[in-house]
Amino acid sequence: MRLKYKIIHMQKLTGTLFICMLIASAAIAQQKFNGIDNNIGNLYKLSDAKTRSISPENFKGEKGKGGMATTGTGSGPSRDLGRGWKVSPSVVIKSKTVYTVAEIDGPGSIQHIWMTPTGNWRYSILRFYWDDETTPSVEVPVGDFFGMGWGKYSPLQSLAVCVNPGSAFNCYWPMPFRKKCKITMENIDEADMVLYYQVDYVLTDVANDAGYFHAQFRRVNPLPLKTDYVLLDSVKGKGQYVGTYIAWGVHNNGWWGEGEIKFFMDGDTEFPTICGTGTEDYFCGSYDFDTHKKNAAGIEESNYTEFCTPYSGLAQVIKGDGHYDIAQRFGLYRWHIADPIRFEKNLKVTIQALGWHSSGRYLPLEDDIASTVFWYQAEPHNYFPKLPVKDGLEVN
Repeated sequence: MRLKYKIIHMQKLTGTLFICMLIASAAIAQQKFNGIDNNIGNLYKLSDAKTRSISPENFKGEKGKGGMATTGTGSGPSRDLGRGWKVSPSVVIKSKTVYTVAEIDGPGSIQHIWMTPTGNWRYSILRFYWDDETTPSVEVPVGDFFGMGWGKYSPLQSLAVCVNPGSAFNCYWPMPFRKKCKITMENIDEADMVLYYQVDYVLTDVANDAGYFHAQFRRVNPLPLKTDYVLLDSVKGKGQYVGTYIAWGVHNNGWWGEGEIKFFMDGDTEFPTICGTGTEDYFCGSYDFDTHKKNAAGIEESNYTEFCTPYSGLAQVIKGDGHYDIAQRFGLYRWHIADPIRFEKNLKVTIQALGWHSSGRYLPLEDDIASTVFWYQAEPHNYFPKLPVKDGLEVN
């Protein structure tokens, strides 16, 4: 009897151990790193994700098929060297045509995009489509998407976007997709343009709770008097707001950034849940972005001070030249990477344009404001407002 009891007892223990091993194996499988959420703290982790890259040297990102071109924009310089020697480093996008930059079958995630487009950056329109959607989740002029809305180079260093000499555009927004990714560039200009580009991505499993990346452009010039500028409206669903870029053109003398940003979420009507205290405050600066210091003559001066940080910056200050380019223009960014603004049902975002009247009174401004905002959400998304026509995009 004792032997029989011991055998039964051992069988029960073995069964329990087996169940525990199954549970442990399932937990390990659930914790398996998909290679998307990379940071310095987890770079040591191994993953089954497959790294791929699309460029004019490998249009489809296929394994073992890079640098195989026999014709391309580098055919002339490489004529003495032949195949494999930078034969196809770029593409020419003809006037009034749409070029497919990348088309990827998922699941996977874009990790990094680099490009350096020629021509007018407001007249090259980026569009991203996720899975089987027919309307884009991203529709932005290429300059504004990378924080260069004024068509002039300025260095920008941040976690999400970097613009490096000379005019090298980079973004690091993670962009997961489940079925398909398609990226296009439309050239609405009268002239052809040249595009060098690289789209780096991974093919891997995507978590069920992953939202889709969105970016939307708007521009009003001039802003109607006593009207709030609308950065984003009619967003439906669950998601998080993660970034703002504004190309702000000033039409008045004096300071222009007293206006408050407001986030209306999840049923807010007249008053928002989140209300900022001033434009420069929202972009993580203070007191007009001014620095006070003495010049060579010993006279104290007050000047705008450009700055770039991982999460926010006044990356560009364009001063009037006293001739034809008299307007002051500014490029500002604010990335909500550490503090995403989460919403459950809907979202609207506005910002005021305020300066100063005499006697310490606020002055509503009628400035030139162009914005690009970034957010993640569950699909489907609402239709975007129609992109301005070419004249409405022009920097003037």
